[in-house]
Amino acid sequence: MKSISEIRTEFEACRGSRAELYEMYAYDTRMGVQKLIQKYQKQDEKLANERLRLKQMRPYEEKYSHCDYICGIDEVGRGPLAGPVVAAAVILPKDAEILYLNDSKKLSAKRREELYDEIQEKAIAIGIGMAGPARIDEINILQATYEAMRQAIGQLSVEPEVLLNDAVTIPEVVIPQVPIIKGDAKSVSIAAASVIAKVTRDRLMEEYDQVLAGYGFADNKGYGSAAHIAALRKLGPTPIHRRTFIKNFV
Repeated sequence: MKSISEIRTEFEACRGSRAELYEMYAYDTRMGVQKLIQKYQKQDEKLANERLRLKQMRPYEEKYSHCDYICGIDEVGRGPLAGPVVAAAVILPKDAEILYLNDSKKLSAKRREELYDEIQEKAIAIGIGMAGPARIDEINILQATYEAMRQAIGQLSVEPEVLLNDAVTIPEVVIPQVPIIKGDAKSVSIAAASVIAKVTRDRLMEEYDQVLAGYGFADNKGYGSAAHIAALRKLGPTPIHRRTFIKNFV
């Protein structure tokens, strides 16, 4: 009779369906074996539910499946008092499976970092665009967001056939566009773009925190937290503050 440790190794080594293993050990009356079965059945159920959730995030990818290159576009940083607005454009392979991919706002920082690396590894192409505080002040945040999105599209190594955008239609872009309200929760392509944009901007704000101490940029990422506003009133604005956004505080 195999030891419980040996059976655990069998379950761990299995890369496909564990159905045969469940059947093989179903009548093993040892409590340790039955607990192992329950543990891995729960894991399998969780994985099946996650794959179902991801499938439900692919209606637009399925609708435009005749296109070879479907690009998701999203931005982060429209609301902060400081720092740039960052846009990302991501083209994923049609068969890409990136478990736990979701709207970046619904993910922990640790999960976003993990997904960022996986997206970088699996994506066909990634483009990133930015508009800094001075540009935001010059042309307003909406136009700066569009500009960052156009930059991101221009950075792609292949030309997309359709753009799936989070809520907006980008001016001056000739590629067909599909604006999707709350698209980062409805499209895996847009969700991937949201993760890339969020992690890129968060890392940048953490770097700013190293040279512009006192504002808490590593924690607040430039958003108007109480501590950030208090520091702004005490220390004054930095070069990365958006003058049109902080006029009520300084």
